[in-house]
Amino acid sequence: MTADLEPKVSVLLDPDWASGTLVTDVRRGLSSHPRTLPPKWLYDDIGSALFDEITKLPEYYPFAAERSILEDHAAEIARASGATTLVELGSGTSEKTRLLLDAFTATGQLTRFAPVDVSEGTLREAADQIARRHPGLQVDAVVGDFTLHLAQLPRGGRRMVAFLGGTIGNLYLEERRAFLGALADVLEPGDSLLLGTDLVKSADRLIAAYHDPGGVTAGFVRNSLRVLNRELGADFDLDAFSYVPFWDAHMERMDLRLRSEVPQTVTIPGADVVLDLAVGEEIRVEISTKFRVSKIADELEQAGFGVTRVWTDAPVDFALTLAIKR
Repeated sequence: MTADLEPKVSVLLDPDWASGTLVTDVRRGLSSHPRTLPPKWLYDDIGSALFDEITKLPEYYPFAAERSILEDHAAEIARASGATTLVELGSGTSEKTRLLLDAFTATGQLTRFAPVDVSEGTLREAADQIARRHPGLQVDAVVGDFTLHLAQLPRGGRRMVAFLGGTIGNLYLEERRAFLGALADVLEPGDSLLLGTDLVKSADRLIAAYHDPGGVTAGFVRNSLRVLNRELGADFDLDAFSYVPFWDAHMERMDLRLRSEVPQTVTIPGADVVLDLAVGEEIRVEISTKFRVSKIADELEQAGFGVTRVWTDAPVDFALTLAIKR
């Protein structure tokens, strides 16, 4: 009988990381043109609950599409990677990753799972659940920011890094290049990356996915202002902004913005910022780049990976790409 292994949790984030990073992001982003806020500030407790609601909306296909690929091909992915350690970046509850874990466990090759996330509470809960579900699997959880702590990823064995959910599409091109290059630098030849990407499709379908009639997505994006009010003492009036999603055909990405409906002055004492907004002025809160399979391969090749397999769902809405570090 296999003994249960107690999960390990390494906390790499400084206790003041969130507040210090938020101030820096607000000062830099809201003084730029267009004004921007990084999407990581969408995911406080309220935002995370709203996003969970979004994933269940009929219009929002990416979550179900990626899950269907994992349901159909997780065993192939496990065999093709040959990994003994599975690392998941931005793991959250690790819900979809459990399909991978089950497949890896069935092969008998997996010895360790390392989920990485900024939310310590969510990570500890997920680590406990996975350790109970997979006795004998070492769970080494890391409380960290995947843009900062790649060098501290658990080492040893043959590793596969899973970066799912299309999250890489939230990064601008320069950020994607920097991230993929940094990840390649910390991996050993033969280690692999499993990358989830949403694929280009009709503008109507994309806009519908980010503009549900019930306004859940609008509430999710608007919640970023609530975070600034709570954390930095800002005085944003959420009702003074409308939600504006649009498809940028040139960049092949969805652009999610909040538009000021009145002329207004917003003070953000915690960041020492005073923001004068004209009618119609917008704040970009998130981008979601959509990919073509050839574009994914090109970006991975430039970073030092070689694509070995690509899996899609039946309608070809979403792709999982397995790339090996050369």
